[in-house]
Amino acid sequence: MLKIIFFIIIIVHGLIHLMGFVKAFNLAPMEQLTQPISKPLGLLWLLTALLFLAALILFLLHHNWWWIIAALAIVISQTLIIFSWRDAKFGTIANLIILLPVIVAFMNTLPSSFQNVYKREVQERLKPITDIPVVGEEDIKHLPDPVKKYLHYVGAIGKPRVHNCRVVFKGSMKRTKDSNWMDISSRQYNFFADPARFFYIESALYGIPFDGLHAYAGNSATMQIKVASLFQVVNARGEKMNQGENVTMFNDMCFMAPATLIDKNIQWETIDSLTVKARFTNNNITISALLYFNEKGELTNFVSDDRYYCADGKNYYSYKWSTPVKGYKDLDGRKVPAIAEAIWHMPGEEFCYARFNTQEVEYNCLEYK
Repeated sequence: MLKIIFFIIIIVHGLIHLMGFVKAFNLAPMEQLTQPISKPLGLLWLLTALLFLAALILFLLHHNWWWIIAALAIVISQTLIIFSWRDAKFGTIANLIILLPVIVAFMNTLPSSFQNVYKREVQERLKPITDIPVVGEEDIKHLPDPVKKYLHYVGAIGKPRVHNCRVVFKGSMKRTKDSNWMDISSRQYNFFADPARFFYIESALYGIPFDGLHAYAGNSATMQIKVASLFQVVNARGEKMNQGENVTMFNDMCFMAPATLIDKNIQWETIDSLTVKARFTNNNITISALLYFNEKGELTNFVSDDRYYCADGKNYYSYKWSTPVKGYKDLDGRKVPAIAEAIWHMPGEEFCYARFNTQEVEYNCLEYK
């Protein structure tokens, strides 16, 4: 929606600049423009229209440097508006609207931007992988029967062990129980030999873009969110955050990279024929979760009491957390959840705050995408 609005504004604003060119060269009556425009300035009006058009094309092509052309167009446009202030002053509003995404795009080029921190952290961990053994029956013989059946169902047996994975989601999230759903897109990388997780998310609230980064490496986890890539509104970290990200890491292992469930740092306890309890230890932090399966062999839900609800980055609350899934899809020979939800089980009510639709999953990545 935001892209459509931006598209309309920049097209209309660019076309309006053609009026100055037409006026200067007397190509057609322009009664809306009462002030005279010289031919040199008329050429600048034409140039500005072309610059806005070029910036829009580069934006639609996802070119990283579209904002430079747009910034140049804004500067020239505003200069021309000042020369014809009486006729063109309202063009300043359009320039200010276009300026916001330009600022956001510029901020995203800085080394400190979440996009670049995410990319840098991932690239540091993407290393050549050689001689990858496959997951065989011998590797899973110690697992509870429901987990064995699940690994067969998702197609992990006979395929290479998983060292890392890349996941792309589309979906929606809510800030609070009473707020509206926000469309989101996210991408993440998980690394399993030396556990690390990097989750980057983009969305918008009331038309204003924001992005966020969950980073978990070593024994440190952070959750940061910025509005318009400028104003940090959440900066969560600390022991409870570290424990919570261990839960999230294990959740990813269960659903997105089940081949990793042969990990020696997982202890298993069979509850019944369709339920197991798992304890996952990483960096001297042990978390536990109940895994629920169906007769088909699908993992249908993951429930843990070891993750903390935190809306502002400061206050943490201990609530039960679950991630039920709806159906599985086949991606490159492995089955992964098609749709998943994330739910906080608060006293007396449930708060479903996220819905994810799996778009892409890639295993044992060698280069950044």
